[in-house]
Amino acid sequence: MKYQAVIGLEVHAQLLTQSKIFCGCSTRFGAAPNQNTCPVCAGFPGVLPVLNRQVVEFALKAGLATHCRIAESSRFARKNYFYPDLPKGYQISQYDAPICSNGYVEIETREGGVKRVRLTRIHMEEDAGKSIHEARGDASLVDLNRAGVPLLEIVSEPDLHSAAEATAYLKTLRAILQYLEICDGNMEEGSFRCDANVSVRPEGTSSLGTKTELKNLNSFKAVEKALEYEIRRHTEALAAGRSLVQETRLWDAEREATRSMREKELAHDYRYFPDPDLLPVQVDTAWIEKVRSTLPELPGARKQRFIAQYRLPAYDAELLTQRKDVADYFEAASKLGVDPKSISNWIVGDLFRVIKERRLDDRLYITDWPLAPERLAELVQLIGEGKISGKIAKTIFEEMLVSGRPARVIVAQRGLEQISDPASIEKAIDEVLAAHPEQIAQYRAGNEKIIAFLVGRIMKAARGKLHPQKTNELLRQKLDERKR
Repeated sequence: MKYQAVIGLEVHAQLLTQSKIFCGCSTRFGAAPNQNTCPVCAGFPGVLPVLNRQVVEFALKAGLATHCRIAESSRFARKNYFYPDLPKGYQISQYDAPICSNGYVEIETREGGVKRVRLTRIHMEEDAGKSIHEARGDASLVDLNRAGVPLLEIVSEPDLHSAAEATAYLKTLRAILQYLEICDGNMEEGSFRCDANVSVRPEGTSSLGTKTELKNLNSFKAVEKALEYEIRRHTEALAAGRSLVQETRLWDAEREATRSMREKELAHDYRYFPDPDLLPVQVDTAWIEKVRSTLPELPGARKQRFIAQYRLPAYDAELLTQRKDVADYFEAASKLGVDPKSISNWIVGDLFRVIKERRLDDRLYITDWPLAPERLAELVQLIGEGKISGKIAKTIFEEMLVSGRPARVIVAQRGLEQISDPASIEKAIDEVLAAHPEQIAQYRAGNEKIIAFLVGRIMKAARGKLHPQKTNELLRQKLDERKR
């Protein structure tokens, strides 16, 4: 029997507000433990929460960008459970009346198609603190800096059927939130977190199987591996006639396996009820339209425009539009009158390498680019004009990174301009041919591969400054003349 996986994802996205959702404490990551706290987020008795307006605006942005229905009135609820890093003994969240619902995200499948993944809801809530178990051997410690940091919980319908689809969905969703500039998407720091619900059923059936919730997924790689493992575990159990229990499991990256954490709680276990300290959130049409007017061009639409406007392959357009800052950089360079495909090649190849080496891609928006877009465009322009070869351009690129000088200045100062004069190229060819009569004989005997050897010798003698195409053409002419 064949089985089908059924996957739904719950994403917690930390919002890029300066202060927490219900108080004025900073949301800055990396502060000393318990420094970004006050009586409100520390759960002192008698204090009252005050809603951060920007959190609502960010929720509206996310909802509009994912085609959600925006509720004119939504309300907060108390989600009751005990954990040492939850100071109030409950979390303020939204339950039966979320601010956004019934949206969707479109993803590209590995087969090249487009799939629509429905969103059940997007709601606002506060984060809990953090328990630290490694600091002391005899006790766990609690850091409340994260308590009260604003989150959006984005819940999908169980529309995904493979680990690859789940990863594609997460990457697409993260890119949307980054384009909106409401979440930095940093999975290592926990500002983009995912829990996965997975079950398996016989192919062709519609009922859902026993569900497992997966936690501790802090990278796209972890999500894909954990889902693949769990799908395999479920499938093997069903095939062997074994029963499964509904539970929460943790992903162990070292063992590359999941392990049981607890039996899954149900909603009634949390004893939800409307928060009596917070009024319902009222959103009118004017506010919605004002937020809508601020939405940027989103990654999917931008990718299609890059394909149409700049004649880029889909692969290039996908890589360039995954990050808004990279797409902005590409457009800034391409508008300077150079070949867009050449600019794309340099960004995807050389520039991405430097960005990764310098860890510039760890932040939401790169401001200190290794090269300004106009500097890269100038380098590409010199290649297009035939003044430097691609090989020399690599050398110039590395020097630009170190010195910051423009490409034209480096070319002029180091005498790197490419030689295109036929007489000079012929002279270099004649000198090499005179020194390699054996290779000429091999060419006459029909060995075409010897051309690459001779070109290498010619370029080496000229320190790579000869125009490659013209050198190849003139060399062939001279060799063919000697064949006669």
